[in-house]
Amino acid sequence: MADWSTIASLSTAGGTLVLALATFSSVRASQRAARIAEQALLIGLRPVLAPTNADDPPLTVGFGDQHLVTVAGGTAAVELADGNVYLVIPLRNVGQGLAVLHSWAAMPRQGAFVEGVSMERPDPGRLRRLQRDLFIPAGGTGFWQGPFRNPEDEMRAGLDAAIAGGEPLLVDVLYGDYEGGQRTITRFSLIRADDGDWIAGVARHWRLDGVSPRD
Repeated sequence: MADWSTIASLSTAGGTLVLALATFSSVRASQRAARIAEQALLIGLRPVLAPTNADDPPLTVGFGDQHLVTVAGGTAAVELADGNVYLVIPLRNVGQGLAVLHSWAAMPRQGAFVEGVSMERPDPGRLRRLQRDLFIPAGGTGFWQGPFRNPEDEMRAGLDAAIAGGEPLLVDVLYGDYEGGQRTITRFSLIRADDGDWIAGVARHWRLDGVSPRD
């Protein structure tokens, strides 16, 4: 004779198990959809900086001491004037979000390649904060600028000689989105061409927030 109490208990347990599995699957699907939506939102806010193109119009950039630098698209300005160093890189934001520039460092490329240092992510704490706000809109152009006026500046060590000798330079620029996230350090290389112009290029990108393809 069938034990209807046992059968009912087993049916209830089976139904509960099916409901639990369905709930678990639904929660997993919702979490996956939320991650996809969050990633899509971040991509929509993410800036990515690169040098401007050769056919982009020239920019004239002013420094706090009234020194003016004019630089053509696809190039960089590297000037020694009155004992000061003036660096400018015209930039294009190839990402989809507004780029907010935060800090930077400059160095001769030769010294940076010792023991593979150039392949390692720079320490953000050693970068120098910009003295004014610089923004570059998505799909638009702007610039980064960096001066050296103090001859005893530690970061300036070896820089004057490298510039005078036409040796390649490296510039690290830290920037992020307008929410303060998605911080990225882009390393630019500056190489002097035979005609005397300095050509700007990208050496590497490091993402500080979230998963980095270089980690």
